[in-house]
Amino acid sequence: MKLVNDSIRIIRIILIGKESENELDRIGQNMERIGEHFPHVAYDNVYNDQGPAFWVSGFWPGLLWLRYQGTKDEKALELARRLEDVMDSVLDGFMTLHHDVGFMWLPSAVIDYKLTGNEASKIRGLKAASHLAGRFNLAGQFIRAWTDRVQVGTQGWAIIDCMMNIPLLFWASKETNDPRFYHIAKAHADTVLRCFLRPDNTSAHIVSFDPYTGEKIENLGGQGKDPDSAWSRGQAWAIYGMAVAYRETGKEEYLTASKNVAAYFLSHLPEDKVPYWDFRTDEADKWVKDSSAAACAASGLLELHSLVKEEAEKQFYLDQALAILKGIYDNYFIASDDSQAMISCGTVNYAKKKHVNVPIIYGDYFFTEALLKLKGLTSIF
Repeated sequence: MKLVNDSIRIIRIILIGKESENELDRIGQNMERIGEHFPHVAYDNVYNDQGPAFWVSGFWPGLLWLRYQGTKDEKALELARRLEDVMDSVLDGFMTLHHDVGFMWLPSAVIDYKLTGNEASKIRGLKAASHLAGRFNLAGQFIRAWTDRVQVGTQGWAIIDCMMNIPLLFWASKETNDPRFYHIAKAHADTVLRCFLRPDNTSAHIVSFDPYTGEKIENLGGQGKDPDSAWSRGQAWAIYGMAVAYRETGKEEYLTASKNVAAYFLSHLPEDKVPYWDFRTDEADKWVKDSSAAACAASGLLELHSLVKEEAEKQFYLDQALAILKGIYDNYFIASDDSQAMISCGTVNYAKKKHVNVPIIYGDYFFTEALLKLKGLTSIF
């Protein structure tokens, strides 16, 4: 990504350059400490091991590929490849697969193939894309979330998170010269425009459809406060995912949607630039933050910066992304080299009081991804 002008490059070096190097160093230290495990959340700055079947399993390999892109560290490549091998049991086992195969194999197998041409990784990515395409509900024009193994009665559920999975379909369509993947991704994005996004420029987390007729039934609260709330990470998924959908299709409505949700997100940030877990949370719960939402939104804003045409608009999205990244660094970056985690105060699911104000691996990932975008490296998603 080319920055707007020399002054922006200077800002990048002053505010971001050193931190980006620290991020890559932390990944290098974690290669021994985390190794062939699949972290999710950290307590006392030590990551757990969630296993290869959980939806976050791609983010530690993704961090290794970010390190490889930034340093050409062959050991990072080798470890990322070993993690890919471990994930084969999940891909080939099939029964535990769900909608989040994009989160799992875009930052692992697909980026491996893009960077190295590794044929085995290409096949993994195409298998995952075929599974995701197979989850498409023709009547409702949406990609089904989860499975009955996770929660019974979810055959008609779709979630905003899946906007970050459909880039896998766009990639598969180009890689195979087969438009069916493209059509499914675009149809799902159109359903999000029609059924998820609200007049106030926020997105629902879960939408329930009749799986047989395709008719929308209702919004569900999911990880947000309630069905009408504005779960902050969901808004970040919408910003980034809609920007990517525009990048891949050129459909202006996707760009407009991304910009509209971004406008809501930015106008409701607190002073430290890191949102509450839900923008409509009760006053008493404003101590609950989500730095992972901030990191994902910052990377999505940089995607918008690369896509808009007018210089003033490009400058705006770049400035806003920098402000969020600086807010994360000034307030939530964990400076100690003894910590496996990079940024604190992420929240997985406050609605269920699950992993509140703790480091989360995808927060670390999107923070690092955004910093490396500022150095000119392209997006994994």
